[in-house]
Amino acid sequence: MNTGENRNTKVHSIRFEISAVFLVVMVGTFIFCLLVNIFFMESFYVRNKKDAIFAAYRSISQAIGSGDITSTEFDEEINHICERYNIEMIVLDADSKTIKTSANNSEMLARILWENMINSASGTMDDPGRTVIDSGEDYTLQMNREPTTGRQYLEMWGIVGNGNLVLVRSTMESIRDNVSISNTFMIYVALVAIVVGSIIILFISKKVTDPIKKLYLISDEMKKLNFEAKYTGNQSYKNEIDILGQNMNELSETLETSIKNLKNANIALKQDIAKKEQIDEMRKEFLSNVSHELKTPIALIQGYAEGLKEGINEDAESRDFYCEVIMDEASKMNIMVKKLLTLNQLEFGNDSANMERFDIVEMIQNYVKSAQVLAKQKDVTVKFDEYSPIFVWGDEFKIEEVLQNYYSNAINHIDGEKIIEIKLVQKEGKVRVSVFNTGTPIPEDSIGHIWEKFYKVDKARTREYGGSGVGLSIVKAIMEGMHQDYGVINYDNGVEFYFELETK
Repeated sequence: MNTGENRNTKVHSIRFEISAVFLVVMVGTFIFCLLVNIFFMESFYVRNKKDAIFAAYRSISQAIGSGDITSTEFDEEINHICERYNIEMIVLDADSKTIKTSANNSEMLARILWENMINSASGTMDDPGRTVIDSGEDYTLQMNREPTTGRQYLEMWGIVGNGNLVLVRSTMESIRDNVSISNTFMIYVALVAIVVGSIIILFISKKVTDPIKKLYLISDEMKKLNFEAKYTGNQSYKNEIDILGQNMNELSETLETSIKNLKNANIALKQDIAKKEQIDEMRKEFLSNVSHELKTPIALIQGYAEGLKEGINEDAESRDFYCEVIMDEASKMNIMVKKLLTLNQLEFGNDSANMERFDIVEMIQNYVKSAQVLAKQKDVTVKFDEYSPIFVWGDEFKIEEVLQNYYSNAINHIDGEKIIEIKLVQKEGKVRVSVFNTGTPIPEDSIGHIWEKFYKVDKARTREYGGSGVGLSIVKAIMEGMHQDYGVINYDNGVEFYFELETK
């Protein structure tokens, strides 16, 4: 349920989120600065202008007190202050003569100064155009609006020294112009900064988020159990993301190894379970087949033994016949049990092959000679051409057992011309040994079963010669234990069994 929710959840780009946050912070900062400028910059300018006017007024007062008002040093100082802060000033003596001025309209400044003095002396300072801001023993600081032009000025006037009249003023229009210019310039700067900053932020956020995106894609592949994707970061300069990427690489390798080990263990466990089930089935099949195969000889032995005991036939010839049947059936049982034990050891891997190099030609010649008696008894012609020595790799004892099973199988199923032909064919580092016998071909529906334990194509004929149906199963177990090929080929006039061995 959680997996489905995660897949349907919309993923937001961290690059977009970082860029949006930075952009919002930057725009918010500029808006805050603009609002501060709009609401507080004018009062800040006015306060600075007050300080400048007050400084100019005090400088004039000190110069008058020390008698330096006409000196060159004072002129330079007062001109610097007036130019820097856009200030106009005038100084009159007790006879209303102009001692020092920084403006061309000195008469107008003198008139304004005298109007202030007269209004102050007459107590008529309630002019709506004038607003007193501060006052002291020798100065008055006020806001004054000219009725003719409507301009507003910040003025400071008073009497200093020996009756000298001083007026220092500055227009407020320059302050408002400066504030307006500053705000307009800040808006332009903000627009340019937002555009340039957005580009820079996108670039920087890309540099920051690309490694994170790589880690996201790698983790997505790891979720799908694909561990091929690896993080490749900066090797010269490592930050926390690079270290995280390296840790994810190590985690990916560890998970891959663990999953491989788990899969191998799971396969091994399945194989063990399958092998156990196979062994159980083989055991059941073995017991069933053995009980079936032994049932007939045991019944014969029991029947003939009981007949001997009860003295059914008194003549010696009959007793000898009974004894021969018992001995024959016991011999068949003995042979079958031995073959079953051999097959059991081969199938369960308890009898490993002893690989050695031997001459296969010599081994076949020796066996054919030793089996001549069987061939003569059934009037069989055995053909084996002359071959140069051919050395092969294998377990000589077990290979001879394979040959014996093929040979005995051929003897027991021979018919027609009654010919057994053993051939050797060399090819690509191997030699094929084939045993052919004339007779009836194996039915097609039985070809795939002849290697199974206790399988008999012709049960009546197998019973006739005492076959157990185990011989070809032993051949299969021996050849598969040595990882070599074996098989059977049907012909119109007979059947050929073969096996192969390596010559190198």
